Formats: sequence, C-alpha cells, structure tokens
Amino acid sequence: MKGGISWDSEPCIRTKKQINVQAKKRYDFLMDTKTDHSFSSLTPDCVMNALESVGFRSDGRLLALNSYENRVYQVGMEEGPPLVAKFYRPQRWTDAAILEEHAFVQELVEREIPVVPALIVNGSTLHSFENFRFAVFSKHGGRAPELENRETLEWMGRFLGRIHAIGAIKPFQHRPELNIATFGSSPRDYLLEHNFIPADLLPAYCSVVDQALEGVRNCFERSGKVETLRLHGDCHAGNVLWTDDGPHFVDFDDSRMGPAVQDLWMLLSGERTDMVRQMGDVLAGYEDFCDFDERELYLIEALRTLRLIHYSAWLAQRCDDPAFKQAFPWFNTQRYWQDRILELREQIALMQEVPLWQA
Repeated sequence: MKGGISWDSEPCIRTKKQINVQAKKRYDFLMDTKTDHSFSSLTPDCVMNALESVGFRSDGRLLALNSYENRVYQVGMEEGPPLVAKFYRPQRWTDAAILEEHAFVQELVEREIPVVPALIVNGSTLHSFENFRFAVFSKHGGRAPELENRETLEWMGRFLGRIHAIGAIKPFQHRPELNIATFGSSPRDYLLEHNFIPADLLPAYCSVVDQALEGVRNCFERSGKVETLRLHGDCHAGNVLWTDDGPHFVDFDDSRMGPAVQDLWMLLSGERTDMVRQMGDVLAGYEDFCDFDERELYLIEALRTLRLIHYSAWLAQRCDDPAFKQAFPWFNTQRYWQDRILELREQIALMQEVPLWQA
C-alpha cells in the first residue's frame, strides 16, 4: 500500500503572530519544541542501571559512540560480548513511532536483509528507566563503504531495492512524511519564529528561502505524482557498516514515508558526470528487486534543498543541548547564515537544471 507525495509551500511570513500559528500547526518534522534536554542526568551509572533493569549486567566498561540526536553507548557485559544501548532524545518521537521503526527493521530481518534490529527483551524492543526510553542492540562491526567503487554502489543498490520492496508493502501510521511542509516551510517558520536569522540578513534569507521552496515545488510538479514508501530516511555512508559480506544498514531513527530516491541521492557525489555514472551503478542493483520511477530524478536537488533547510532548523532545536554547543560551535554565527544564503542560491540554480539522466 503506497501513498502519493503532497507538497505545501507558502511565502516567508512577516508577522510573528502568523509565524507562531503556522509553526505550531504544521511543525511535525521534529516532535519536541526546544524543551529541556535532560541528557545531563544520563550518567554512566544510569546507563548501566538501565541495562541491568532489563537483565543485562555491565562489567563497568562504557564507551560513548558518535551520536548527537540520541545518546548511544557501547557497554561491556559481565557475560557475553558488548552491547549497544540507545537512549532516545526525550519528546522527539512517541512510543508508537519508535516501535513502528523497530517493527519495520524487524520485517527486514525476517526477510534476511542485513540490518541491525533492536533486541526483543521481556517481550519488547523499547524500555524505560528513570524517564529515559532506550533500546538495546547487538554490537556490529564494519567500516565505511567505498562509494567510489562501482561494485560497492551496485551492491548497495541491490539491498536498497530489497528494503524498498518491503517498505512499499504498507505505510507508516505514526511517523511523518518527508514533504515540502515537514522539511521545508515548517523548518523555515521555526527559524523565523525563534529569531535565529540576524536582522541584517533577514530580508536576504526570506527572499532566498522562498525562491528555494518555489524551486522545490516546481521540481515536484515536474516529476508528477510519485509514490511514497517506508524509507531508511538518512541513508548516507555513515549509516552503513561494510564487511566482507557487504553492507549492513543501521540507525533507522529518521525512517519515514517518502519517495524512493531519498535513500539513493545521498550516495552520489562529485561532478554531474560522476553522479550520472553513480546513479546508474546504484540502479543496476536496485532494479533487480524494485522498480524505479525515473521521474523521481527530478527530485534529487529538491530533496537536497529540503535537507539543507531542515538541517538548520534541526540544529536550532538542539542549540541549548550542551553536546551540540561543543560539536557545532559555528552554528548561529553571522558567517553561518551568510553561507546558508549562498548555499540556497546555488540550489536554486541546480534545481533548474535537467535531471541526471539527460545530457
């Protein structure tokens, strides 16, 4: 069961009252609204006690893994290999949305697709301890995929085709859709509502973001009605562990409904000729298992533009988290917003170009 993409883009709103109404009504791409980020109370003792509460006794070894949205730790066990514990950012997702993600990954496991699922412990994949929700995973090794290798891209394409064939069977009920409202106009409204754009850059930003969203809407109109399905949602090289057996896809935290090409375009890089070849390699494997609608190639630069707008608002929502302040000290500086304006101007031009399959 699939659904068609919808789009919604409105001009940059000028009055704060209008912005507030718009942002609160439609800003569902993140479920929390800059509330208390209480990870400061997630101490090593709390992590180990949480695992013990579901039957895993730690030997005291604790290694924080690279994650900013959630908190993820490798935890040594008194018996058996280390486990990975993922503590979800409070208020981002509902329990139903997290469980829906876990269920999707489990569907893939049952069809022998190489993903890393949450362990079922005491009949559930989602647990709570001292107001934190968490899941436990087996530790899985691997390295980053060599995306410059054509065989690697085709291999990745085959497994993404299999993932999408399963993702198209039924829709998500509790996770949002990737569209112009959730990844474009609503993030823009949030940035304006909370006065992140410097006053002297506000007219330029409003103008360019409106033009960018108009360009996105034009790309969607050119593509026509394309189907949506359950996606990985954030399928870049950092979320793929490569072994001698091929790719293993991890971190479905951003899984949502969207067009298939969303899981493909982040594997592309370089000049246009490079990306044409890379997409051909990916699709050579992908179409062994799932049909690809070539009209979705119109959406690549549109989806990249939406990701850029969304990313700024994602950082803005997290800027009072101490971990973000350390990792992204350059955010919300004058230079940061100047660069975003230039970036969006480049995207406006790219969205006017012909799709990748054309010369």
